[in-house]
Amino acid sequence: MHPYRSLLFAPAHKPDWAAKALASGADCIVIDLEDSVPADLKEASRQTARETLRDLRSRSERVGLFVRPNALDTRLAGADLEAVVGPELDGVFAPKIRDARDVIRWESLLDWFEARNGADGLEMIVPVEMVDAITNCQEIAGASERVGAMIGPTSAHADIARAVGYRQSREGSETLYLRSRILLACRQYGLHALTGLWEDLGDLEGLREFADYGLQLGFRGQIAIHPTHVPVIHEIYTPSDDEVAYHEGLVAAVEEAAARGHGAVRYRGQHVDLAHADKARDWLAHARLVRGE
Repeated sequence: MHPYRSLLFAPAHKPDWAAKALASGADCIVIDLEDSVPADLKEASRQTARETLRDLRSRSERVGLFVRPNALDTRLAGADLEAVVGPELDGVFAPKIRDARDVIRWESLLDWFEARNGADGLEMIVPVEMVDAITNCQEIAGASERVGAMIGPTSAHADIARAVGYRQSREGSETLYLRSRILLACRQYGLHALTGLWEDLGDLEGLREFADYGLQLGFRGQIAIHPTHVPVIHEIYTPSDDEVAYHEGLVAAVEEAAARGHGAVRYRGQHVDLAHADKARDWLAHARLVRGE
């Protein structure tokens, strides 16, 4: 999966919000048919979502386009996918997954509608928002090649807060264990590790601190709740020129030392060796994707 730095939601029945999401520069837009759409508008919103996806793709080949259907247990998911799956779509944000069986159920639906509606290579972003999913996160991560990303959960009021019962602090440390489990599952199966959610719309400095903490943990992007949050998230999750220069210099220093028969070298006052160079190469590969190089 492309290493999206930001995922921004737009309710399916409000296409003007999707246009604002695109204008914000978000890496990925998720058209939501689930929680943000009132029950009496869900059926009509499917066609609106389809038209919105076509419009967004006509305006940008770069942006990731996903849809959050209604959960499997609602028995609305099939009709949602029948309406929205098409060549413009990159994948689904699959809600309320509890275990690997749920992943396979979503995979079967995607297999069907992909072939039926002319789509290809649809991926799944899995938000870990149920207690069962936290417990089963490793089997979920490895259940299907369609699973491209998982979201380490933190939120003051969303499903995960209700399921676990914590009270969110400013720094989000109460979800450290939950998010760490998801992060390790992502690393084990090579998935894109995302986090979220900063719900205070006006506190951009708090968002910056929260995003930086997620980056420190090892996450590579997060959910944005408002267009004004996108630039801050991108600032944190985009490798800087100085960081790129540091890692490139580290690799060069170790390679030069190895050519002279040394396994370790002093670089900018630090001891570095082959393991440091391997980590730097991995970091640079990710950085080049994010920076579009």
